[in-house]
Amino acid sequence: MATCMRTLWRVVAGCQRQLLRAGGPAYTGVLHTALRNPPIRSFAAVKALRKDKKEDTEKEVKKEKRVIDDKDRHKPYGKTAWAPVDDVYVMRYYPRTIYNAADAIDMLKKFQMLDFTPHKQPIYIDLRLDMKLEKKKKIDPFVSTVHLTHPFKTEMNKVLVFTEDVNQAKVAQENGAVFAGGAELIQPILDDEISADFYVAVPDILPKLVPLKNKLRKKFPKSKRGSVGIHIPKMLELFKTGHEYMVESDCYIRTQIAMLDMSKEQIFANLQTILIDVCSHRPANMGPLIERAIIASHTSEALWFKSEDVLLKPAEEKEK
Repeated sequence: MATCMRTLWRVVAGCQRQLLRAGGPAYTGVLHTALRNPPIRSFAAVKALRKDKKEDTEKEVKKEKRVIDDKDRHKPYGKTAWAPVDDVYVMRYYPRTIYNAADAIDMLKKFQMLDFTPHKQPIYIDLRLDMKLEKKKKIDPFVSTVHLTHPFKTEMNKVLVFTEDVNQAKVAQENGAVFAGGAELIQPILDDEISADFYVAVPDILPKLVPLKNKLRKKFPKSKRGSVGIHIPKMLELFKTGHEYMVESDCYIRTQIAMLDMSKEQIFANLQTILIDVCSHRPANMGPLIERAIIASHTSEALWFKSEDVLLKPAEEKEK
C-alpha cells in the first residue's frame, strides 16, 4: 500500500511540473507557496564595460593627406600638360595660371579695350585668409578702415562724434563732422532720425553709449578700429576719406580697391595698402595670412595673382 501511494505521488508531482512549464494554473498549496517566494539572486549583474574614448582616439590612425610632388614630372598629376599650346582650351585640364599683381592689373586694362566695356568701372579683390593660430585658436573676423593712397570715392563719408566737451564738439564740427554731441544724440539715433557712415567717440563717454550697441553693431566705436580716442581731427581725417572692409563668412574679404580708369601705379598702390593692412592682423611668425588672392573688374574675368609680390615691396624699399 505504501509503495502504491509513493508511486501515485510521483505521478501527480510530475504532472504538476508539466503544467507549470506550460504556463498553466497551479492547484496545489505547494505550488502557491513556491510562487509567493521566488528565488532571490545573491550576485550582482556584470556591468557592460565601456571603452574609454581616449583609448579609442589613440588607436585610431589619422590618415595623412597625400601630397603629390609635381616638380620632376613631365606634366602635373591629373592634368594634360603644364600649359596649353593655343588660346582655346578647357581650363580644368591645365593648372591654373597665377599672375604677378602688376601683370594682372595690366590684363584688366587690356580686357576693357578688347571687350569695349565702360572705362569707368570698379576693380574688386577677393581674398581667402588662413585664420588659424596655434593651439586650435583662430583670428576673430575683423573690420578695418584704411586711408587709401588714391581714394576713388567722390563723396566723403558722414562721421558722427560723441563727446560731452563743448570745445571738442566745436573742433569736430570745424573738421567736417556731420554731428557732434553727447548723450542727447542717443535717442535720435535709436529713432532713425539721424545716421552716419562712421561713429567716433572719446573714451569718457563710452559707458553712456551702451544702449546703442545693438543698434550700431559693427559701427559701434571701438579702440581696435581706431574710432575711440582723444585726437578727434586725426580720427576725422581717417574716417571721412577712409575705406572700410571686413571679413565675411569667417575667412573671406571682398572689397573694391580702385577704378579701372585710374593709372596702373595708383591701382597697385591701393592694392598694396589694403594687403599690408590685412596681414597686420596676424602675427608675423605664424606665416602668411592670405591663402588665395583674386582681382577682377566689373566686366572682366577673375585673375588669380601672387599676393607675396605685393607684400615684399615695402621690405625691398627699406633695404635700398
